[in-house]
Amino acid sequence: MRSPFLLENEPVYQAWRSQKLENYPARVEQLIVEVNDPRKLTQAEYEAILGCCRKTNMVVYAGKTGTDPDKDIPRLLGKRFGLERLDHNALADEDGLTSLKVVVDDSPRPGFIPYTNRPIKWHTDGYYNPAQRQIWSLQLHCVQSAASGGENALMDHEIAYLLMRDENPDFIRALMQPDAMTIPARVEENGVARPDEAGPVFSVHPASGDLHMRYTARTRSITWKQDAITLAAVAFLEKLLDSDLPYIYRARLEPGMGLICNNVLHDRAGFGNDDTHQRLLYRARYYDRIAGTGVGEVYGL
Repeated sequence: MRSPFLLENEPVYQAWRSQKLENYPARVEQLIVEVNDPRKLTQAEYEAILGCCRKTNMVVYAGKTGTDPDKDIPRLLGKRFGLERLDHNALADEDGLTSLKVVVDDSPRPGFIPYTNRPIKWHTDGYYNPAQRQIWSLQLHCVQSAASGGENALMDHEIAYLLMRDENPDFIRALMQPDAMTIPARVEENGVARPDEAGPVFSVHPASGDLHMRYTARTRSITWKQDAITLAAVAFLEKLLDSDLPYIYRARLEPGMGLICNNVLHDRAGFGNDDTHQRLLYRARYYDRIAGTGVGEVYGL
């Protein structure tokens, strides 16, 4: 396989690296594409979104649907880009999308941080999923923003890989170990809800050569392999994410805006609601990658 993400393919990596960094966006404004209605993109809107995703694995769209709660807004947008295989996780709505809002009832949701107003540390979505249910892409659509806060930081996982490999290829080798990270079992009153899930941080799709990343900065949610190089790699990644790199973008989604991405690294700031601003975002996780953004398609490798 000619994937640039395999360490043995150094010439391929260098060719990919050069193209990846050429004209890479330096400001979040370069990631924002204005559209009229995400449910029915024009060809120009579609091409602008795809072009941004091919470069950075993500785009922020600014639509004109405002506080319209229609779930077809993210659903039909995703379908336009080949995203159809939804991850129907246990806390998702019946249709597979998830309504992210503060929940204070007696359901299981209040026990999970996405349903609170607390900050969420850097992660990729579904980092606890088994290999056969990897999350390759993610959508967020804002129906209502908070009265204050709730911004997201975003970083292309391929850039994180690139910076780590440039620093020390052994960092990549360590984080590709099948036991590099373990997500501890979640135990509920009636027994184990999810068993321990060990796996790599970085992995390469065996057919397409695309890069996948599993990560969380939540120390309570992960156990790292206790060898020196793995711990050094994790420390270097944490340092990157805690920096002011131009590759880290920060944006707050307002009503009608959304994110579509190949499950890039992201976080969420804490927020505050008031009587008229109750934050509500729809989230969709897919087993598909955004069509037309594969490393072979984009870089001709």
